[in-house]
Amino acid sequence: MAKRPRATTISDVATHAGVSPATVSRVMNGNFLGEPAIAERVRESARQLDYSPNHLARSFALGRTKAIAFLVPDLANPAFQTVLAGLSKAAAADGYRVLVADSAESPDDEPVLAAEVRSRCDAIVLCAPRMSEDDLERAAATLGPVVLMNRSSPRVSAPTLSVDSRAGFELIAQHLYSLGHRRLVYVAGPEGVANANRVKGLGDFAEDLADVTITHVPGGAGSEDGLAAVEAVIRSGATAALAFNDLVAVGLVHGLVERGIHVPDDISVTGFDDIPFARFLSPSLTTASVPHDVLGTLAWSRMQSLISGAAPEHNVVFQPRLETRRSTAAPPAAE
Repeated sequence: MAKRPRATTISDVATHAGVSPATVSRVMNGNFLGEPAIAERVRESARQLDYSPNHLARSFALGRTKAIAFLVPDLANPAFQTVLAGLSKAAAADGYRVLVADSAESPDDEPVLAAEVRSRCDAIVLCAPRMSEDDLERAAATLGPVVLMNRSSPRVSAPTLSVDSRAGFELIAQHLYSLGHRRLVYVAGPEGVANANRVKGLGDFAEDLADVTITHVPGGAGSEDGLAAVEAVIRSGATAALAFNDLVAVGLVHGLVERGIHVPDDISVTGFDDIPFARFLSPSLTTASVPHDVLGTLAWSRMQSLISGAAPEHNVVFQPRLETRRSTAAPPAAE
């Protein structure tokens, strides 16, 4: 079998031009301050030898790769896909690429994964709503520049973009209460800050309402988790179910319909996020809307400031907007 031709190296160019490899490197990187004739001789040697610089090695030598990382718990979730779309589009306009790392809903893997992907780029947008506070603090301190998304932490000084899911869930519960629902069930998400904030929102809602009961059942972050929670939701006797997010709500509605239970005639169902197809579900899903594309765009603006050494703009906490659709209605009978 014929041998593959050896690629021309920087040493080959240096020998051909009669200069040192360091001089070739400086010429190729645009940092050569010597005589123009020497620089031209190096470039001519590179052309004659068909030398192609190793752009990755060059990027690291210059201290920049023109790439940033985006760590997410589950890229299959359309909410994170929308954030990525906004982030990628904004970064591309400034000549940057976005590398994606998916932790597959494993908070324990996130610190290692974040360190690995950060080693290949200039900075990282950390979307880790279930990472422990200790791990988050260490990651922000060692992986900078960092922009933190989807949570806030008093122990982290990085620019932060988050959503007030606590207020969002209180808003959804108030909507159900206004329709006449008094027995609610919450299909919980994975353990972590995001789920804890939703539980706090439900607590805020029910604090002064003696006529409300809220049952909590195990769930998760995906449609299969909503489907698996159907039996527990039915047993709860609730007239309205609040799902951790829209994906869980989709699975829950599908499972209820398969059991012959009509939404919203027999039970109302709500989600959270307002993913793109939430309004196309049958029935369309009542949910709390979060501007995920805007989150991605703002994440890049703050990251760009950090990379350039400028002061990033202030932190932002988005207030979700209630989107009332056909998956909620008055309960089937007075309670």
